[in-house]
Amino acid sequence: MDAPLISSPIGVLAVLAFVAAFFFAIAEKTQAKLFQYLPPLLFIYATPVFLNNFDVIPSDSPVYGGLSAYLLPAFIVLMLIKVNVPAVVRVMGKGVLVMLMGTAGVMVGAVVAYLFVHSKLSPDAWAGYGALAGSWIGGTANMAATAEMLGTSAEQFGLAVIADNVIYIVWLPLLLMSRDFAERFNRWARVPAERLEAMDAAAELHIEDDHAPTMPQYLFLVAIVIGVTWAGTALAPVIAGWIAQSAPVLEDVFGVSTVRILLVTTIALLLSTTPVSKLPNSTAMGTAMIYIFVAGMGARASVEGLDQAGWFVAGAFIWIAIHGLFCLAGAWLFRVDVHSVAIASAANIGAAASAPIVAAHHRPNLVPASILMALLGYALGNYLAPLTGHLARMAAGQ
Repeated sequence: MDAPLISSPIGVLAVLAFVAAFFFAIAEKTQAKLFQYLPPLLFIYATPVFLNNFDVIPSDSPVYGGLSAYLLPAFIVLMLIKVNVPAVVRVMGKGVLVMLMGTAGVMVGAVVAYLFVHSKLSPDAWAGYGALAGSWIGGTANMAATAEMLGTSAEQFGLAVIADNVIYIVWLPLLLMSRDFAERFNRWARVPAERLEAMDAAAELHIEDDHAPTMPQYLFLVAIVIGVTWAGTALAPVIAGWIAQSAPVLEDVFGVSTVRILLVTTIALLLSTTPVSKLPNSTAMGTAMIYIFVAGMGARASVEGLDQAGWFVAGAFIWIAIHGLFCLAGAWLFRVDVHSVAIASAANIGAAASAPIVAAHHRPNLVPASILMALLGYALGNYLAPLTGHLARMAAGQ
């Protein structure tokens, strides 16, 4: 094997950052419809795969470990301190219950789909399904965090990214088209006439006020991120050791990495109930970090695992169908309109990138609430997605 063209850690990090920035710049500059169906995330992951396999950058670098140790907890904190559960409940009402039904559908669908296709996949494919569950419960941040917790291989993570984007191409248009059937759907779901009026009134009262941070606010954000990362890193070995000693059967589930991420997640959610949540622009900063992390995942991957993509994606189609059925069941049980159902599903499957698109198409005044609903998914993902992966593994007897 030839030596990589770029091997220094700072050079590798520069490549990853450039790849992430490049595809967003192209998407923004060209406004090409291609990026509506194949989001920049797919290219940001795939490009380092080929750079690695063609010896431009190495498959093993200190940078990749650094991303997991420091960047991952940083973006978890930045994404979660903005979670505002009371606000989303106030605006969306029972639509939140439909989202939770959709989340349950993701968990059940993962287990059922994995039972159908696991014999055609690698023995560790359950970890790939767990990572995809992270994306479909919360978003890309949860996908990355869950992959870290489950020890998902780079190849399985790549299959999860492929399946995520293939389903997105099919599912997003269906959510958008559902608006055309609003009257018939709402009649079937027995939606009370006053629900839409109440939802619109609540939306008018909720205005997101996010502005460019001042220098002190940047420093506060940095201090909070570093402090929470330090707390999680310091406490994780102690807690994981206590779990291993007290309940040996859980040792493999609650390893140091898993405990560290769960601690960071929990501390960040607690901070979201404090004035820390008022610090502006944290979500945008966290999102930028996520894409650099995903590029790092691609840099570790090999193209050898792509021969399983067909079966992995076939399972994902079974999976998304089950999620859809759970959303429909939630709509009927709670008498929720099609607009809320579409936004709830998008908040799961597409997270903060897709929920506003669906909301803008259905009811533009719900765009802020759709972002909040997606952030609620972020709050749940780091807890429920690893559980989903382990449930799939246990159901298949692995």
